[in-house]
Amino acid sequence: MDAKRVMELIREKSIRMVDLRFMDMPGLWQHFTVPAESFSEDAFTEGVGFDGSSIRGWKSIHESDMIVVPDPTTAYEDPYFTLPTLTLICDILDPVTKESYPRDPRNIALKAQNYLISTGIADTAYFGCEAEFFVFDDIRFDQTPSCGFYYVDSVEGRWNSGRDEKPNLGYKPRYKEGYFPVPPTDATHDLRAEMVRVMQEVGMTVEAHHHEVATAGQCEIDIRFDTLVRTADNLMKFKYIVKNTALRYGKTATFMPKPIFGDNGSGMHTHQSLWKEGQPIFPGNGYAGLSQTALYYIGGLLKHARALAAIIAPTTNSYKRLVPGFEAPVNLAYSRRNRSASIRIPLYTESPKAKRLEFRPPDPSCNPYLALAAQLMAGLDGILNRIDPGPPLDKDLYDLPPEQLKEIPTMPGSLSEALAELEKDHEFLLKGDVFTEDFLHTWIEYKRHREVEEINLRPHPYEFALYYDI
Repeated sequence: MDAKRVMELIREKSIRMVDLRFMDMPGLWQHFTVPAESFSEDAFTEGVGFDGSSIRGWKSIHESDMIVVPDPTTAYEDPYFTLPTLTLICDILDPVTKESYPRDPRNIALKAQNYLISTGIADTAYFGCEAEFFVFDDIRFDQTPSCGFYYVDSVEGRWNSGRDEKPNLGYKPRYKEGYFPVPPTDATHDLRAEMVRVMQEVGMTVEAHHHEVATAGQCEIDIRFDTLVRTADNLMKFKYIVKNTALRYGKTATFMPKPIFGDNGSGMHTHQSLWKEGQPIFPGNGYAGLSQTALYYIGGLLKHARALAAIIAPTTNSYKRLVPGFEAPVNLAYSRRNRSASIRIPLYTESPKAKRLEFRPPDPSCNPYLALAAQLMAGLDGILNRIDPGPPLDKDLYDLPPEQLKEIPTMPGSLSEALAELEKDHEFLLKGDVFTEDFLHTWIEYKRHREVEEINLRPHPYEFALYYDI
């Protein structure tokens, strides 16, 4: 779809409002809305001005003017607004230089795609992401000088098996057994189906949906793979649809990685492959049917995984998920079929076009434009520098004896540790000017001061159980 077709669509659909969306640095969609009669085709070349000073990680108040430039290929009719509204995903320009804004996450993703082409290795990177989420019936939290708490609840929660629900009908998934019994135990089926319907309505392709492992409404909806930027765009539409559909059902959805103690958290397993001139370059005669190029790509991901953690698992809560004993992989190894490895080579089919790898540490709290771009840059660094991934590990890593396990590198144990790793290892992200030193410095400082330090300042409720009587 081009700019002219968008303007025709506005007239054909009697669109009243045009919603312009863009991404802040941490990963939340932002928007402002223009009446359709005030929106012209010039917006696609000249852009629309707005105040960027309040966007997290962006401009300061004395240089706040910014420009959004809509991408006409992203147009879709919003399914939730009362008035007919056309949504457009936008890129950000600096009004002085008229150049793409280096702190715009979508710009970083676009630059990663262009860098891939410039290497001559491939011309297309495909990504498919499994963004898991929880659906709750109630969520309350607060933090004051004298109290701090959170409370989540779900009619599915196993902890409610003894609650008087007038009547309590049972059918609550056991801990770690939500994957995946039929209804009535799976109480979120119809809700997920409605989410899928809306996703299809806005042009997304859905491959499957199901309950996930945890009790209390953990869900997964698998959307079809696409190019890097299109996948990131689709993930933002995905989150928007999941949250707003849940709201219409009187429920709340969260992509927080670990909202429940004692059960599985939510990951975003990321499938990826490289193609050139319409042909996949990951199939070959090596391990698990991979090419040497694919093995080098794995080598890059494994080498830089600890630095990647600061971008692909970017919250303090992410490291409540990345602990041994659950399905989240902390050991940096690769294997075919093995879900305890951080990189898995799926073997569902022998088709060369389906040959890919699955990187399992990312979680859905990430900014998808940054997370996918960073993974691509790590993989390309592996190819360009012929990084050997070492031998595969075709066994349950959690059952290895301690003397073998200690030889396997692991993901960082905290966001603070991950940020320190990114400080030490980020040259691979700077190639092609994809990420910049300014952006990475801003990211690290933002995460340290706005998240890590803020968490460290506050007493944790469980500390009272441990230490109050000392």
